[in-house]
Amino acid sequence: MADIFDVVADPTRRDILGVLLDRESSVPESGGEISVGEIVTALGVSQPTVSKHLKVLRESGLVGVREEGQHRYYRLDRAPLERLEDWLIPFVSTDAATDAVTLAGADAGAEVDLNADQRAFASALGKAFAETAHQVTAVVAQRKRR
Repeated sequence: MADIFDVVADPTRRDILGVLLDRESSVPESGGEISVGEIVTALGVSQPTVSKHLKVLRESGLVGVREEGQHRYYRLDRAPLERLEDWLIPFVSTDAATDAVTLAGADAGAEVDLNADQRAFASALGKAFAETAHQVTAVVAQRKRR
């Protein structure tokens, strides 16, 4: 697990992942693929810097690449992040369930006894909130860079 934590700890690599996520959702017909040049333009950093970070992301399995002549097209690979999420869930699922119940109107200090189905639903709801918040943050950050 330490390897993926090291990989996503770097803000430039997180920005690249954000660009790939944005491409995946905003241009579905692209299959989520984006060229290195487009990533450079989106982030406003040098091509060697982007290539260096893409190599790390590729080696960790977080991105896939398609070669076409001298061009490289990258796409997000969610599998390592899903494994990380599976590892994280036991640490955050209780909080996600509590947050979901609190958002639904329960007092923040009130204890709520949830059955397994309710906890699973609340956890899924918390994950959906977190994913949406991440996507919004990535879009806002990208627009600020423009």
